[in-house]
Amino acid sequence: MSWRLEDAAFVAAWHAACASDEVLAVWQGSWNTTFAIACDGVVERFHFVDGSCMPGADTPAFTLAAPAGVWAKFLQPIPPRHHHAIFALRMRVPEFHIEGDELAFAQHCHIARRVLEIGKWLHLGNTGPAPASLRPALGPTEAPEVTGRYIPVSARGVDYQIHSESAGIGQDILCLHTAGADGRQFHRLMADQRITAIHRMTAFDLPWHGKSPPPAGGIPGSWKLDTDLYVDLIMGFIRAAGLHNPIVLGASMSGEICLELAYRHPEAFRAIIACEASEKIDGRKIAWAWHPQVNQSLFVPEWILGLMAPQSPAECATDVFWHYAQSGPHTFAGDIMFYSGDWDARDRVARIDTNRCPLFMLTGEYDYSCTAELSAATAAKIPGVHFQVMEGIGHFPFAENPKLFTDYLLPILRQVRA
Repeated sequence: MSWRLEDAAFVAAWHAACASDEVLAVWQGSWNTTFAIACDGVVERFHFVDGSCMPGADTPAFTLAAPAGVWAKFLQPIPPRHHHAIFALRMRVPEFHIEGDELAFAQHCHIARRVLEIGKWLHLGNTGPAPASLRPALGPTEAPEVTGRYIPVSARGVDYQIHSESAGIGQDILCLHTAGADGRQFHRLMADQRITAIHRMTAFDLPWHGKSPPPAGGIPGSWKLDTDLYVDLIMGFIRAAGLHNPIVLGASMSGEICLELAYRHPEAFRAIIACEASEKIDGRKIAWAWHPQVNQSLFVPEWILGLMAPQSPAECATDVFWHYAQSGPHTFAGDIMFYSGDWDARDRVARIDTNRCPLFMLTGEYDYSCTAELSAATAAKIPGVHFQVMEGIGHFPFAENPKLFTDYLLPILRQVRA
């Protein structure tokens, strides 16, 4: 069953729940907007005055529109892939449209997402206030015992102070964070003694990311990553940190660079684990990630929130959201210039020699940016690669659902040790 927009009682309950919602209350402020949700020609408007959901019938600034069949999939307790979030629908479901003012949508996409969550909560038969997240709870977890330090690394004649953290003992694993994030993405893996009892995990923050500061004289907003700089920073860090023949693990943009490392420096690594990786990714540059009229600390994490699977725990999704909310000016946008711009390995992935270094590729079922099909097509060009789709996982496997990801990771580590 899709939205019951013709059911006056349901619609009234939806508006009332929005007016009293604790999340929307936190986001109240000196902003006004009206947007609509449309299903097979039936339109329902949501009107906000000073950030409060109020009765009103202004012309909507933007409309989220889809046929009943698409909305019915979105409204399932666990939606099928590409139907679980606004941005996933927009990129991968042609029947879904966002009509109207693009800027207004970018400014208020978090509001629209929350209104949809509240409506889904009621649609599924729940009563009472909607929880802050519809995702499952993680449960008790242990904090990692990490050791941090700064390591000087030079690349392209520029000196950087790179912050890194390590946990565990044994075979080195070099952990590479995703675009716009930092090494905190690996903290939950670093707390898993099944890994750290026999591996030393090391994560570092790229320059301008996390605790790694800009270089001396760096101009805020000037960060721009490309393939050669990325490789130089990684190989420079390995030398400076004294890592010995590490296993390297990355996802998204760091999954891409894992493929480049397999091509350029196979003898430097014991094995390479490239998650959410493809030879080329299109369609991920977006103007709103670096726009003076859009709140970067709200839009960027909102844009990546739907990249995670709906099964991923709420606490982990909140961590990922928070890391992205803390990103510096143009840091995320500068990374995307590599991820969905400079990066293009179509001319060389077939020349990766897995006899010189074992290569594993893992891609999450719910990743709508680097889909399982895109990764599979790349893997098919690389003789000897081991490729697997991770069910119930999205674009940030080690951060969004570390417990489930570890079920895929441990067999690979056992195979590498053997």
